[in-house]
Amino acid sequence: MLSLIVFWPALVAVALSVVPARAGTRVFAGAWVATGLVQLVLIAVVWAGLPAAGYGSVERLAWIPSAGVSYHLGVDGLSLPLLALAAVLFTATAVYTLRGIARPKGFVLLFLALQAVSAGLFVALDLILFFLFFDLSIVFMYFVIAGWGTGAPARRAALTFFLYTFLGSLALLLGFILLVLAGPRVSFDIPALAEQNPLAGGGVYAGLTVLVIGVGLAVKTPLFPFHTWLPPAHTEAPAAGSAILAGILLKMGTYGFVRIAMPLLPASWRQFALVAVVLGVVSVLWGALVALAQTDLKRMIAYTSVNHMGYVLLGLGAAGLVAGSSEQARALATAGATYQMVSHGLITAALFLLAGSLHDRGRTYDMAAYGGLATRTPRFAGLFAVAAFASLGLPGFSGFIAEFQIFAGALGAAPVATVIAVTGVLITAALFLLSMARMLPGATRTPDAPGTPRPFPDLGVRELLAIVPLLVLATVLGLLPRVLLDVIEPAARTVNDLVAR
Repeated sequence: MLSLIVFWPALVAVALSVVPARAGTRVFAGAWVATGLVQLVLIAVVWAGLPAAGYGSVERLAWIPSAGVSYHLGVDGLSLPLLALAAVLFTATAVYTLRGIARPKGFVLLFLALQAVSAGLFVALDLILFFLFFDLSIVFMYFVIAGWGTGAPARRAALTFFLYTFLGSLALLLGFILLVLAGPRVSFDIPALAEQNPLAGGGVYAGLTVLVIGVGLAVKTPLFPFHTWLPPAHTEAPAAGSAILAGILLKMGTYGFVRIAMPLLPASWRQFALVAVVLGVVSVLWGALVALAQTDLKRMIAYTSVNHMGYVLLGLGAAGLVAGSSEQARALATAGATYQMVSHGLITAALFLLAGSLHDRGRTYDMAAYGGLATRTPRFAGLFAVAAFASLGLPGFSGFIAEFQIFAGALGAAPVATVIAVTGVLITAALFLLSMARMLPGATRTPDAPGTPRPFPDLGVRELLAIVPLLVLATVLGLLPRVLLDVIEPAARTVNDLVAR
């Protein structure tokens, strides 16, 4: 079943490759929507059969046996929510794309390829398979940014994105090799390495291994100071590209911490957990403060991603401070970090799609160019306000559940760092309230083309069908968190048990 989930979008892409480009957006984007809906149904079947403990829907075949590499897939309570998130976001962006896009055939084929590798990464249980999907996501997103961005600036942003993240992936591969060479036999199998715990003794070699793996994942997340590729990539990418970049590709980094760094290098994670906490807090504050200074809406949303991913690392780092926290606190921190990945994906994807709709009408992301949108475009204004309040962690939305668990789990182990991180919530609230004050109330003000007023309609049906479900899901997860926590918590406890060995 998992192989079908992973390769279904790729199969559809192969079929669409023979369809003439003149078929247009409706054919290609419509096929993409159907692909996402089928994938969601398949994931629901896997979800229904998820075991209470361990991995479900496991598939394993020998791939490169002489090198200890296998085709090994499986899901648990940490990976399944992210697999479902990927399917939801790709389907939402497919619906959004029905509005129309230049060169729809190439656009949809690239996104179907991205959809396949994203699903593959979240179910991979072999380090080389994980690395393969990790690397391919960089390649496909590079072409999305360079091909559908805004000319020369987009190509520069795409190149920066590729060089930064590809360098990070090389560090990741080096770390994987160092980890495997420390074991009694060569195997890149994640469950086998977790059982072997080859670097249980810690030391310099283990520290170097966790350092290079951590850098590789930190670049992708991204964390301060490895975040500088993110704002230009978001600014120049099309709206659908930004939604997937923030909603899915960034999670590949944070997921790598909880799937690989923590359970496979437990001694080193405990040793350097305080470093992870500090990096998380710095990312929280840096991302929020820089976002507060932005006048460009898309760059502001991009910097809030650095802020929100900082909360994830704070929670995961706190879970490694075994001596300073209880088992329940560590479980709260790890479950909260995973919940934050899902929550951020839903909310930030909605914000980027809203920003894209605004840019399509006004041809600028400059917030000063807009005013009175609550009167002129009430549907846009209402949804932007809902997304903004969800992103700042208002109770009733998924972000509150995630951040509450992270803070509650981290407070005992890292009280000073946690209190400092809480101020990030205040700054985030300030920046979103300020953005709403700039654009929504007051006299109507929109950018016009030289010599003629530019049409400025409210959100259309396709935009609403793409954005509203994301915010509805964020609300449901804010009001009924057990729906997701019952899946996440057993797997989070398993990871924490491995870290505490």
